Amino acid sequence: MEKTQEAVLESIYQKCTANGDNIITALQQMQNEFGYVQEEAVNWYAERTNIPASRFYGVVTFYAQFHLQPRGKNIITVCQGTVCHVKGATRIIEKIREDIKLKEGQKTTKDMKFTLETVNCVGACSIAPVVIVNDKVFGKQSPPKITQNLKAYKE
Repeated sequence: MEKTQEAVLESIYQKCTANGDNIITALQQMQNEFGYVQEEAVNWYAERTNIPASRFYGVVTFYAQFHLQPRGKNIITVCQGTVCHVKGATRIIEKIREDIKLKEGQKTTKDMKFTLETVNCVGACSIAPVVIVNDKVFGKQSPPKITQNLKAYKE
């Protein structure tokens, strides 16, 4: 482990200890610092706190907010709820994969510019199908519309 990474983890540990924070808070801070929850960070933190690493992984795998793999700069989230599905979410996903050159089974592009994720519902059925890029919501999408909307993120 690099010294700078260890210094970051020590800072997280000191802050969480001082505040009486729980495992979730520590994991959130790790993810904020490193972009995802790294195995070596969990192991370091588990050893430092005398909490088994399995408890950390139990939390990480339970909550969808945590990620164990690096994610791209731009997070594309496609709703696959019933209304979005009926209105073409599958075709939109296929078009996004084609546009960002993402192979089947891959979630993140090799250049780390994009991560494609799906969710069961975003609660915006009135504007289905819905795609969220980072924090921007795009409603009433179609394959041509999403291609146009993603152009700004490719630069």
